[in-house]
Amino acid sequence: MQPSTDPLSLTFTALSDPTRRAILAHLAKGEASVTELAQPFAISLPAISKHLKVLERAGLITRSQEAQWRPCRLEAEPLKQVDNWLEQYRQFWDQSFDRLDQYLQELQAEEKRPNGEP
Repeated sequence: MQPSTDPLSLTFTALSDPTRRAILAHLAKGEASVTELAQPFAISLPAISKHLKVLERAGLITRSQEAQWRPCRLEAEPLKQVDNWLEQYRQFWDQSFDRLDQYLQELQAEEKRPNGEP
């Protein structure tokens, strides 16, 4: 099976790993080197580099060259696309909770009526 190349699928693939999510959380605080990003993890630098390549392919990070230092920085646009996609489901849940709230209010109103009066 060939991996998907649509932007949303690439983003979800990148976000599916907890190490990559932790890297993004670190980069949300500011740019960092590969060595800095690797510090909290008990994995090799080549393994961190593989994670960074997945994040870069998804457009979630960029790496620049500054002399010997290659800082990574967060690119949040793909996360905005995920948020936009999720919005339709947020609306579904909001409407579902509104209906549930209305039903509960009707039940409470029925309980307050003496002897089942309408």
